[in-house]
Amino acid sequence: MCRVLGASRPGFYKWRKGNVSPSAARRAQVLKAIKDIHKQFKGVYGSPRMLKELRNRGFVVNHKMVEALMAENGIAAKTKKKFKATTNSNHSLPIAKNLLKRKFRKKKPNQVWVGDITYIATDEGWLYLATCIDLFSRKVVGWKMSSRINSDLVVDAFNRAIYQGKRQPPRIMHTDRGSQYASADFRSVLKKNNTKQSMSRKADCWDNAVSESFFGSLKRELVHHEKYKTREEAKLSIFNYIETFYNKQRLHSYLDYVSPDEFESLMATA
Repeated sequence: MCRVLGASRPGFYKWRKGNVSPSAARRAQVLKAIKDIHKQFKGVYGSPRMLKELRNRGFVVNHKMVEALMAENGIAAKTKKKFKATTNSNHSLPIAKNLLKRKFRKKKPNQVWVGDITYIATDEGWLYLATCIDLFSRKVVGWKMSSRINSDLVVDAFNRAIYQGKRQPPRIMHTDRGSQYASADFRSVLKKNNTKQSMSRKADCWDNAVSESFFGSLKRELVHHEKYKTREEAKLSIFNYIETFYNKQRLHSYLDYVSPDEFESLMATA
């Protein structure tokens, strides 16, 4: 009990008599909030995001207190697991130049979107997820899930961002060299929307680091901790992660710990 409250043994006995010290009471209050946040966000927050969320809720705390309370009580962010690549660049389709050149910081929305594909295991077989992310806000502006990894998957993700997300087409769409992105269908939809195509260098994941980072978060924070019986179950779970959590609630370190939606709202009124 003393350890949980962060109190000394004499302080504990004072608490038993109804005389808890202000510091012990404060640590107990902060610890309760940490546990609530850890539960609410399904264990995805490490100490930096936990600190920011506590401050958002009105707690006056520093990183040392937060780190200590989390360590003392075995509270930590979910760990990362490795996952295989889905890119098939062994094809004879046209390859676009790398127009992005790892310049991931953008000052306006819809200047550059980045796209990629990942996979999710279910008892029914693989489910493939294609995403489009706006580099300005790191928001997942378009996405599509399917049991098939083909050009329709990436075309639908791009179109969703424009028509369902009600966004202007980007000036540049950057992806890896996968056959889906090099396909005539995808090149056609980019041309229709006056969007220039950009591709990473061969076997260089750092050229598309923002997409890789999002998939890493998705796998680490959700997928690797679930066992999906059906593709529909996985689709619902991933839909909720993207639309309810990642875009709207999750504090993004690149955005100074606000969510992508909040960042876009703040920038729109700045």
